[in-house]
Amino acid sequence: MTNIPKPKPRKPIPPQPSSRDDSNVNNIQKPYKLVSFPQQRPRLEGPAGHDRFDHNRLHGTLFLTLKVKTSLHVSTGVVVPGSDIATRVPLIKTMVQGVDKHLLIQGSSLKGCIRSVYEAITNSTLAVVTSKYRDKVPNERLPCRNKEQLCPASQVFGALDWQGLIEFNDAKCASMGFNTGFMPSLYRPRPEPGSAYFNTRGKVAGRKFYYHTVRAIEKGQNQGIPVQQAAREYTFTTQLQFKNLQHEELGTLFVVLGQDSNYPIALKIGGGKPIGMGTMTVEVAQAKILQSFEDLRSHYQSYTPNNDHLLTGEALQQFIATQVKTAHSQLIEFSTLQQLAEVLRYPTDREPPEGMY
Repeated sequence: MTNIPKPKPRKPIPPQPSSRDDSNVNNIQKPYKLVSFPQQRPRLEGPAGHDRFDHNRLHGTLFLTLKVKTSLHVSTGVVVPGSDIATRVPLIKTMVQGVDKHLLIQGSSLKGCIRSVYEAITNSTLAVVTSKYRDKVPNERLPCRNKEQLCPASQVFGALDWQGLIEFNDAKCASMGFNTGFMPSLYRPRPEPGSAYFNTRGKVAGRKFYYHTVRAIEKGQNQGIPVQQAAREYTFTTQLQFKNLQHEELGTLFVVLGQDSNYPIALKIGGGKPIGMGTMTVEVAQAKILQSFEDLRSHYQSYTPNNDHLLTGEALQQFIATQVKTAHSQLIEFSTLQQLAEVLRYPTDREPPEGMY
């Protein structure tokens, strides 16, 4: 009989930390901060309306240049073969591209990003609350439902049955092409009772904003999800049209766009925010401002566009500074802006947290 050697006992394999292991989460530096709600209830008023141009308010267009500071991915929600968009990876999450193959950032994504900051610094309600957490939100922070009783942000950006006073165009990348990045799998949000998301009364503690960092964490092909992205220093351009804005409302918009030298904040947009992705700075390149009845009449009596009301250079900077000053005195919540500036201030020396994947 042939002796068959017994197999050697295998050494036990130590358990490997999982990217979804809840036990590791509490040991990770939080990449976000909850900005608290103001103590006062939001002031609710009727909006300006769309039926006419109010000659006591401001109307016009802002021409914006957005510069990518950490890799940017605004997902379409679609995964396609890499060969479909001329890259060698087998499958890739896509961004929107125009017919000329330039990357686009949807106007709705820009609007959501900008509105969230505007809401925080103007003592406004939340724009959206899911039914699952509705009972956890303070009653005065629930979304506006009466179009004649709107918070400051809803008057400007819209609410149920109210379109708002600002129109956001898609932002188009100045250069053709894209980069292929690899986004690590991220932990899910954990708004469980007793977590930092809730206060001692069991209510939502504030609005969640992610910190800017000096770089974004990117893994290789074997450790990340392939994504189509705009790389650092890519530039996008877009326009915002507005009508019937008060001076303080436009000034607050300028603060959100990082035009207040005392609060140099940047936008945080798209996916991968916990690992440092999506930081963009904004330059207001020029602005067409209609401030009086004569401005409106001359603008709409001509079939050809003119530069009569176009502000650039020093004149534009003086105009922005005046609106920002009015916003600070009449609309912006100082304490909330200070909290938010700690998170969104840019440039920054903050490193992205390790272990978020």
